[in-house]
Order: sequence, then structure tokens, then C-alpha cells
Amino acid sequence: MKSYRQSNILLLLIVAVAVAGDLLPSSDSSPVESPLAVAAGEKVELSLYYEALCPYCENFILNYLYKIFDNGLISIVDLKLSPYGNAKIDSNGTIVCQHGEWECILNTVEACAIHAWPDVNDHFPFVYCVEKLTNEGKYAEWETCFQKLSLDPKPVTDCYNSGFGHELNLQYADEIKVLEPPHTYVPWVVVDGQPIYDDYTDFVSFVCKAYKGTDVPDACIGVSHPIVTSKYDSKSLNHVCYKEDHKKKSKRTLSKIISATSASWLPF
Repeated sequence: MKSYRQSNILLLLIVAVAVAGDLLPSSDSSPVESPLAVAAGEKVELSLYYEALCPYCENFILNYLYKIFDNGLISIVDLKLSPYGNAKIDSNGTIVCQHGEWECILNTVEACAIHAWPDVNDHFPFVYCVEKLTNEGKYAEWETCFQKLSLDPKPVTDCYNSGFGHELNLQYADEIKVLEPPHTYVPWVVVDGQPIYDDYTDFVSFVCKAYKGTDVPDACIGVSHPIVTSKYDSKSLNHVCYKEDHKKKSKRTLSKIISATSASWLPF
């Protein structure tokens, strides 16, 4: 009798182990996607099309956009900066900027920084620093941002001097050219593919409305959702840089600009 009971107990143990083995995932099974990964895919796309010396672009970056890094909104935002704005390309391939040569230089510098440090948390502080200096009229002091932010200048200066920055500008030109609807001024702020026109300083409301996730940041709590219309009357605006106001101040190529100014800013 004792031997029979022992045999039954052993059989039950074997069955229990087998069942448990079926319930446990195998070593080669695919991991279950975490809620955090799902939330990351729900980020709202926020794009800013701007140019370096447009005072309204400077104001937006310095007094509005930077706040998303302080109030937690960046956690639900995929922020993209496009430093080209209302520039034009002549038939010979020369890029002519709306506010002159320094705008071309600084657009290229910021494009190189975005390329050198793709993470927005890395390149935005540099862009902010450069925009702050331009807002103060200190165009030639942009290289001091490397030291202020403890950044290695080589990736940006190599990009600029090699001509790769010019190629980046052409890429940004292609991107802004195919916007639908077309941009008519800068700053041109787009939320999930839709421009918000003259309500660009209220972009937080549009971002919060577009966000469909459950992990709502504090910045969205209590924010009233905007009433979106199909299009705003851009002609009534006086706080933007219009595309049609383009001023061709110089026909010189960027290579000539570089050679004429490099001695004043190259950090080596």
C-alpha cells in the first residue's frame, strides 16, 4: 500500500512539472511588448520650420518652445527642427537667405548640429544657444555655444567646412517644398501633419489634443482644446516672416562666405 501511494505521488509530481513547463515561455519565444514601448509609439509629431534670423522664429524658440523640456511635454512629443525657412535656391545652386549671409551661415550651423547630435535633447540646447545670441545681435559669437554647453565643436565645424552642411540645407529645402498645404511664412508649426497657422504660440493645446495615449503629462492637465479651422487668414499676421518678403541681399556662394568669415569663428 505504501509503495502504491508513493507511486501515485511521484506520478502527480511528474504531471505537475509537465504542465508547468507548458505554461512557462520557451527561451526562444518573443518578448511581450511593454506598455512603455506602446506609449512611445503614440508620440505627437511636432515640426518647426524656421530660419535663423527671423525675429519671430527666435521669439518662438526662446520664449515658447523651450518650455516643453521643463514641463514634461517632451515625453509625448517627437520634435523635429527644420532650419531653412524662406531661403531660395538660384539656378546655379546658390542658396540665398531671406535675411542675408549670416542667416545662411547660421542655418547651416544649426543643420550640422542637428545632424551631429540627432537626439533632440542634445541638439536643442545648442540651437537655443545660437538663437539667443542672434536675438542679441551677436551673430559671430555662435561658436561660444560649444564651450558654454561643453560640446566638441569638431562634428559641426567639419560638417560646415566640408560642404556637407550645404547638402543638408538642400535636404531641408526639399522637405519644406513638399509641405501640404505649402508654407507661406515662418515660424511654420505643424502638429501631426497639420499646420496650426497663426495659433503657433498655442501649440501646447494642439499637442495635448492630438495625444491619444494614457500617460498624460502635467502640462496637458487643464489645457483647453483649441477650435481648429481649415485655414487662417495669414495676411492679417504681423508676427511672422512671410515667404514673399524674400530679400536677395547677396549672390555670393556659401564657400565664399566661409572663406571670408572663417578666421573670426573657427575654434582651431
